[in-house]
Amino acid sequence: MNRRELWTIPNILGYIRLLLIPVFAVLYLKEYYLGASIALAVSILSDFLDGIIARRFNQITELGKFLDPVADKLTQATIVVCLAFRYPLLWAIFAVEVLKEGFMLVAGAIMLKVKGRKLNGAKWYGKVTTAVMDFTLLFLLIFPHMPGSVRTGLILFCGACMGLTLALYIPEFCRMARSH
Repeated sequence: MNRRELWTIPNILGYIRLLLIPVFAVLYLKEYYLGASIALAVSILSDFLDGIIARRFNQITELGKFLDPVADKLTQATIVVCLAFRYPLLWAIFAVEVLKEGFMLVAGAIMLKVKGRKLNGAKWYGKVTTAVMDFTLLFLLIFPHMPGSVRTGLILFCGACMGLTLALYIPEFCRMARSH
């Protein structure tokens, strides 16, 4: 990898997202909820923009393909854990997230070792689930006094999306395993 690939705009946005993780956590834990909300909103916006910029300006790099999902997962895990102390049902979301990401990691590593290839980018349902999770977490942060039924519905919908995504990725890896 050359120096130019390290400093593409999409990769810089990925670095910013990683730096926003402890910023969010500190602000949230110190109960500066507005600041934490802004940090999360900036992270979500930069996640949205990095993919568009990478494709539009042909700045897709191997580092970016690694950095983007790592930043997504670390951001989501941090936010879920922080919010789970206020909304305990989020611990179930955390468990589903660990299960889904654990499967993706193990299956991806096996495919790389056995078949010498990896999943060719995120699928649409993975992107939808990321968006659902991001906005669910942002809504929980911005609207802490929403009715409990709405909050529970949002969290359950998010969990269902994650479970469905896992269920859709399983056959994808099975197809890869059967192909030559």
